[in-house]
Amino acid sequence: MSKSKPRKTLTSATWAVCLSLLLIGGCAAQAVAAPTPDKILCRPELAASRRQELAERLREITGWRNLHFSEDGILRFGASQAEGGSQTARELLQKAARGSRLLVFEDASRRADVVFSRVVEGRWKKDAGTKPSVYLVQVDFKDFSHVMGDRDALAAFNVGWGVLHEISHAVNDSPDTERAGEVGECEALVNRMRRECGLAERAEYHFHLYPGQEQSQFKTKLVRLAFEHQEPETNKKRRLWLMWNAELVGGLK
Repeated sequence: MSKSKPRKTLTSATWAVCLSLLLIGGCAAQAVAAPTPDKILCRPELAASRRQELAERLREITGWRNLHFSEDGILRFGASQAEGGSQTARELLQKAARGSRLLVFEDASRRADVVFSRVVEGRWKKDAGTKPSVYLVQVDFKDFSHVMGDRDALAAFNVGWGVLHEISHAVNDSPDTERAGEVGECEALVNRMRRECGLAERAEYHFHLYPGQEQSQFKTKLVRLAFEHQEPETNKKRRLWLMWNAELVGGLK
């Protein structure tokens, strides 16, 4: 989600994650057979507390107050009307639910190769030709606990926003930018969601070492990520910052 090196697009990604029907508890078969395909689900190993945290964040963003994970791990939007929230976020999740790709949430906490979140293309072990394309949305919940900074920026950077970023990669094939100082196509869509929620927007995709850290001899490597919030009274933008120790979160190499 916020690695210092540019993300590869899904079409050029080199990751391959092997899956089997047993690993996702048969949900894939249900996704294919159901009249309205259930295309967004989680691995059985995703703890109930993690499911609750993710669902709560998505409820806040979408305004779907009854959004939840069913007992079999499928993301349900609920039948009630949205109360506030982002229309763009709702449209993205609806597009994913109607799409041809299967999205599977996975807990990647404390993994060195996952910085906040990422999406990787999966590979079925058997009968791949009869099954939908599958993408793993890997979330390092622990990484988000290391983030500190301005309160308004923290509200715009959590597991919910990370998951929506990765879903946009999977559903829209939208790339991240390779250039410093830019937001990129994928995060621009997420910024629209933040704007619809009245939250601060990410000012650029890449994070950078905190000034002075380049020559520091300390093991701690603080990095910072810029956000901006437009003040309605003055119409001026206020710069906000998030920081974390990259030695704990990763992403510097």
